[in-house]
Amino acid sequence: MQAEFGQWAIFGLFTVFIIGGGIGTVTSSNLFHAALWLIISLFGVAGFFVLLAAPFLAAIQVLVYIGAIVVLIIFAIMLTRRLMGLREAPNSQWLFGLLGAAVTFGVIVLGLVLASAGNTPLLASQPLSEITGESLRDLGIALVDLNQYVLPFIVASLLLEAAMVGAIVIAREDE
Repeated sequence: MQAEFGQWAIFGLFTVFIIGGGIGTVTSSNLFHAALWLIISLFGVAGFFVLLAAPFLAAIQVLVYIGAIVVLIIFAIMLTRRLMGLREAPNSQWLFGLLGAAVTFGVIVLGLVLASAGNTPLLASQPLSEITGESLRDLGIALVDLNQYVLPFIVASLLLEAAMVGAIVIAREDE
C-alpha cells in the first residue's frame, strides 16, 4: 500500500512538472524563460520514463531533448540579445491555440481510454516489455551501417553545423 502511494505521489509530481512547464512555456513572453520552462516539462517526461521502467528512454530524453534545449537557449541569447529587454505584444490568437490544445488533449485521452480497454494498440505493435537487447543491438547496428541510416545522420549533422555557423555569422553582423 505504501509503495503504491509513493508511486502515485511521484507520478503526480512529474505530472505537475509537465503541465506546469508546458503552461509556463506557452505563457512566457521571454524566449529564455520559455526555454527554461520547457526543460522542466521535458524533465517530467523523463521521470515518466523512469516510472515506466524504461531507463534508456529516460536517458535519451535527458541527453537529446534537454541537451537540445540548452543549445536552443544559447542560440536564443546569441541571436536575440538586443530583444531580450523588450516587451512583446500579446498573442491575439490565444483562443485558437487553446482550442487546438483541447482537441489534442481529447484525442490523447480517447486513445488512452481505447488502449486501456484493449480495443486498439497504444503506440506500437511491439510493446516495450517485449523489446530485447537483441532488438536494441539491431537498432544500433542499423544506425551506423553504411547501407542503412548512417548517411542521413551525416547529412543532418552537416546541415546542423551549417545552421550553427550561419547563426553565429548573423549574430556577429548585428553587433
